[in-house]
Amino acid sequence: MDFLKYPQPLGDLISSLARLPGIGPKTAGRLAFYLLQQPQVSEDLAKAIVVANRDIRKCSICSNFTDQDPCAICQNTLRDQTALCVVEHPRDVISLEKTREFKGVYHVLHGVLSPMDGIGPEQLTINQLLKRLDGIKEVVMAMNPTVEGEATALYLARLLKPMGIRVSRIAHGLPVGGDLEYADEITIARALEGRRDL
Repeated sequence: MDFLKYPQPLGDLISSLARLPGIGPKTAGRLAFYLLQQPQVSEDLAKAIVVANRDIRKCSICSNFTDQDPCAICQNTLRDQTALCVVEHPRDVISLEKTREFKGVYHVLHGVLSPMDGIGPEQLTINQLLKRLDGIKEVVMAMNPTVEGEATALYLARLLKPMGIRVSRIAHGLPVGGDLEYADEITIARALEGRRDL
């Protein structure tokens, strides 16, 4: 999309929106025109962004996004403080919490190891993770089933197992409603590895 056709402020708005993940130039243009036609929506959005940037920070314990420190999960004494689930991003905590299955606490890495992108252990919250293992009996790796996610899980498992901590991995396989015909070989292999008795 040629941003030179638009007045400078509109072109800048479209360009800024197009930098958001999942938003291409055409969608950015539609959003920009919508925001210009809905000034109250634009003001509310701008205020929400400013407030979120001002008030949201990382929890000093788990590194999840929070507006209070420590976060509500870390403060909850009813949670199992011996089970720790390691995730890539704050949004992963929300996904796991929606299941209401995991009763322990979390640690957010804010990414995965990716030497090609210059992301090593120092760029993640691995040091903070290692400092909070006192009393932890099990660490559940809940990384995405990508090459980087697998490498990160294996790296952490090598660090944690010598400490006598049980390290487990969430199962991967076919989603509910998934079709074998459309699944890739790795997904099917993982589904077979994670099979259970009925």
